[in-house]
Amino acid sequence: MQMITQMLATDLDGTLVGDEKQLKDLLTYYEGLEKKVTLVYVTGRHRQSALELINEASIPMPSILISDVGTGIYIGNDLKPDEEWNLLMKKNWNPEAIKKIASHYPTIVQQKLPDESRISYTVQEDEGSVNKLKQELLEANIPHKFIFSSGRDIDILPENSGKGSALTYVIEKYVDDQASILIAGDSGNDEEMISLGYPSVIVANAQPELIAIQDHPQLFRATKNCAGGIHEAWLHFYDN
Repeated sequence: MQMITQMLATDLDGTLVGDEKQLKDLLTYYEGLEKKVTLVYVTGRHRQSALELINEASIPMPSILISDVGTGIYIGNDLKPDEEWNLLMKKNWNPEAIKKIASHYPTIVQQKLPDESRISYTVQEDEGSVNKLKQELLEANIPHKFIFSSGRDIDILPENSGKGSALTYVIEKYVDDQASILIAGDSGNDEEMISLGYPSVIVANAQPELIAIQDHPQLFRATKNCAGGIHEAWLHFYDN
């Protein structure tokens, strides 16, 4: 794969996807640029679910797909797994121990996923249990990363994963040092990548937990929703 020189790394639901007109305008703008903007999708969805959304929303296939909140990385036209990343994700990962502890909390319901590269739960009207679960996992010394977002979603991931860690890996391996980069998100599981220090945008329709994060010099807070906010931010950073 050639080194990337211009890259949009974006969440899908509520960020790139969510406003058809703004999405069409953004893609038309990118098509008119002299240099290709490489699309990297960074999503909480698993691989097959992400592909279904890509088809439903009629958006271009990405050059790189980061799935499952950063536990999967798929590369190239065939979106083949990055095996080096896969091996890293398996290190110290113990989903059975996590599920055993989470079973103590009846209001925290496990989501059905095709594999256990991550474990995700939905909280049913009891956010107090979230902190208790988080604390119990820490006390058990189980290597993991804990992400709570949108007031209802818990993602428990391998310790070296997450959208920020996965995107850092992609940038170091596949992106030119002088590349133009924009990172876009709308919810709490995007905070890690939005906070890496690269040019980033929080779209106007973002969840409160992302809106509340600390500013950094390269963070742009859009006034438009979804793809409109991405377009606004790209012009802010790169329209010379």
